[in-house]
Amino acid sequence: MTPKTPSIVLAGGGTAGHISPLLAIAAAVRSASPHVALLAVGTPSGMETRLVPAAGVELATIDRVPFPRRPSVDLVRLPGRLAGAVRQAGAILDKAQADVLVGVGGYVCTPMYLAARKRRIPIVIHEANARPGLANRVGAMLTKRVAVAFDGTPLPHAVHVGMPMRTGISSLDRSAARPAARAALGLDPDKPTLIVTGGSSGAQSINRTIGGAVGQLAAAGIQTLHITGRGKSVVDDAGKPITADGYRQVEYVDGMELVYAAADVLLARSGAATVCEAAAVGVPAVLVPLPIGNGEQALNAAGLVAAGGALLVPDRDFNAGYVARELIPLVTDKERLATMAANSYRLGIRNADQRMAGLILEAVTA
Repeated sequence: MTPKTPSIVLAGGGTAGHISPLLAIAAAVRSASPHVALLAVGTPSGMETRLVPAAGVELATIDRVPFPRRPSVDLVRLPGRLAGAVRQAGAILDKAQADVLVGVGGYVCTPMYLAARKRRIPIVIHEANARPGLANRVGAMLTKRVAVAFDGTPLPHAVHVGMPMRTGISSLDRSAARPAARAALGLDPDKPTLIVTGGSSGAQSINRTIGGAVGQLAAAGIQTLHITGRGKSVVDDAGKPITADGYRQVEYVDGMELVYAAADVLLARSGAATVCEAAAVGVPAVLVPLPIGNGEQALNAAGLVAAGGALLVPDRDFNAGYVARELIPLVTDKERLATMAANSYRLGIRNADQRMAGLILEAVTA
């Protein structure tokens, strides 16, 4: 009798912060076990509808079930909506003949966890943030196979594995790749280089401050590549995109490894993937945590800041004064940047995808 092909279902989505590790895990599992059957599950409205099929992974969807934080009509409707999503999740697991469910967080995961538990399908969880989300807090009560990106993340049975990321990032040699990366991004090969990004959706407060500091940066001899986010160009009083010597803005860069290789300093939000990737490649960073949410971005950055690989500035304090007082001196201080790069690289974990693949395949055979 021919043995059944192992079937692994991966759940997660909504944002790139969930989808990127999911795809990195899928690639590592496929590399370790080429004949495994992989299926990703998300919601119809998330970024996964575009990113997952583009990565060559089949995608199924279930209804999005948000969990209201205060009394509302949505809270009254929650039990029925959740029950419906659990039925959809169960049908997907049954059709896939799933041997393991892997969850990385997001709205899709709670119904998937509940459906897998009912069927006694092993659950493996990866939590990206230092402060875990609701779905993975629920999931961690249903399994002992829990992996986390940050040491000390408060989940039961947590094992610190790091953040799964694309091998193009985890294997990056910044020094060797710098000349080609700067050429690809249209940057001078020799100037001190600041690259600014707010993530896939941009960050308006960062954009405003950098837009107002273009003259200061240029006067200091710094070239700036400003990744504004789609539809978020930085404009002058006349409504035209700001231009200046040594300053260039783009909405998006395809391939963050180019950014990490080209930058002397990365200025960014402190999403979990950004923090872990900055450490993995050893790029000095100035991190401006998102001021909304449950404070997880400041917690994400804490370890890298404590290790001396990054600086942290609250969003309210990131202004023209900070740029003049802290940012410009940092970008132009080669010795300090070399120390920060070394500190960052020592903290980085570059094999989290392989470690996750090992946990998942072990669950198949357990």
